[in-house]
Amino acid sequence: MNRSKIAGIGYYVPERVVTNDDLTKVMDTTDEWIQERTGIRERRYGKKHEETTTTMAAAAARIACERAGIQPQEIDFIVFATLSPDYYFPGCGVLLQRELGITSQEAGALDIRNQCSGFVYALSIADQFVKTGMYKNVLVVGSEMHSMGLDFSTRGRNVTVIFGDGAGAVVVQPSDDPNRGILTTKLHSNGTYAEKLAFINPGAHGGYHKQHMDEQVDFGYPPTDTYGEIFITPKMISEGNYYPNMEGQFVFKMAVSKFPEVIHEALKEQGLEASDINMLIPHQANLRISQFVQKTLRLRDDQVWNNIQKYGNTTAASVPIALCEAWEAGKVKDGDLVCLAAFGSGFTWASALIRW
Repeated sequence: MNRSKIAGIGYYVPERVVTNDDLTKVMDTTDEWIQERTGIRERRYGKKHEETTTTMAAAAARIACERAGIQPQEIDFIVFATLSPDYYFPGCGVLLQRELGITSQEAGALDIRNQCSGFVYALSIADQFVKTGMYKNVLVVGSEMHSMGLDFSTRGRNVTVIFGDGAGAVVVQPSDDPNRGILTTKLHSNGTYAEKLAFINPGAHGGYHKQHMDEQVDFGYPPTDTYGEIFITPKMISEGNYYPNMEGQFVFKMAVSKFPEVIHEALKEQGLEASDINMLIPHQANLRISQFVQKTLRLRDDQVWNNIQKYGNTTAASVPIALCEAWEAGKVKDGDLVCLAAFGSGFTWASALIRW
């Protein structure tokens, strides 16, 4: 069986920088309040009606292909991770194929919905396809256009201040070097508390999950008969219940538990210790979470890459953006042990160990 490797990597973030002070103009918040709770100083927002989740993904993908030494036409398969697709359907995978101008190949495209863990899940899928010899050039993308669907008012500040736009991509290829490539991936989920971090409407639940919503999260929803509209209704607009919701403290507690757990699981399988990690690339959810995980694993500052200060939480894009930045800065080198880890809505969590 082949081993798979990341042969090329790229990322794209929009030009527009939105600072914490910018957000104070539309909601009751402060730069100090945001930095204290999240570590974020600024984030990027795409150009409305010009940039989309797909166009950003294409920009990152072209860089990844060039660095992998291939043309987009050589891509065998696409795995696209996002929670903010261009359309409700079809998914962004086929739109990316079109944007790259490679529709004539008619290669398969797979869209996955694992939110913050999406890129690591997507990388694991690509790893299996390449190891078994099914494909030779798998394009793996994480891309998010959060700014198009946030509540820019004081009501939505707990969520809105966190998220930014951007995309990251890698090309996964086979490797005959037994000492290089993806060593292992670990994927987990637990749907018990799904509504703690969720985007409920529009949806097709029709009140079916009302018991879970009432027991776990108070979304301020109206009576049962208005639950679960498949399309946005005037009532949803007037009550503002078509925005994402998050119970921050609960998510934080779960994240700081599952992050170290899934990292240790991967290390144990490979007979390694946390001290063997040259670079940890955590999902950029919250700087406090990353710092807690770093302390738990007893890693030095130079063993962890954080960029949430500049970009906010770009969900499925955060891991590939951070990985690419670290590589470009010379902090990820040949032979290094790189660990990717993520935790997000669902809840889902995942890790990957890579010998670069």
